[in-house]
Amino acid sequence: MTFSDIFKSSFLESVTEFSAVDTLIGLCFALVIGLFIFLIYKKTFSGIMYSTGFGMSLVGLSLVTTLVIMAVTSNVVLSLGMVGALSIVRFRAAIKEPMEIVFLFWAIAVGIVIGAGMIPLAVIGSVIIGIILVVFARCKFSSTPYIFIVNCADENAEKEALGVIGKSVAKYIVKSKTVNASGIELTAEIRVKDDATSFVNRVNEVGGVSGATLVTFNGEYMS
Repeated sequence: MTFSDIFKSSFLESVTEFSAVDTLIGLCFALVIGLFIFLIYKKTFSGIMYSTGFGMSLVGLSLVTTLVIMAVTSNVVLSLGMVGALSIVRFRAAIKEPMEIVFLFWAIAVGIVIGAGMIPLAVIGSVIIGIILVVFARCKFSSTPYIFIVNCADENAEKEALGVIGKSVAKYIVKSKTVNASGIELTAEIRVKDDATSFVNRVNEVGGVSGATLVTFNGEYMS
């Protein structure tokens, strides 16, 4: 057995089927579309804490998935081994926003489609998805909800404060009321008119009101 016979195997022979040009083209398209996904994520982000690391991971995920699918489609045996290897991997990264799942699956889908050689489908599909997400992100389907906390000295101050609130906001619902020796604390969910918050100053000027706090929060709400 010669030195060349030792290294002569089906594995080395399959390397000759590798196309550097196709790989570079696929990775270039994956990079461009991955950056496009990153820009859409940045433009439509509506959470509290923006994560640049998550945005860049979308680009990396597109590239890695493309590379894996290219390898899998070129070798059936390798595809079976890849499925077995990936089945034992567990990811425990916390998903802070529901929309992050959409971008993760989008990046993975782009990598799969490009790796399978359907580059036009990846480009056209990504453009359509990006436009839809931007349009929906700009549409305002309901008014922004706020939590309004008012500290009153007595019942008269409470009634007067609620009167000012009722005249100034589109809708309000008292969520909680706490009565103790220091006075009354009201917590209400409100919907303001045209995002005007000057009524907070008028409530604070009511006699017997020691403090007024307006807080916005994210989430899904029923009108």
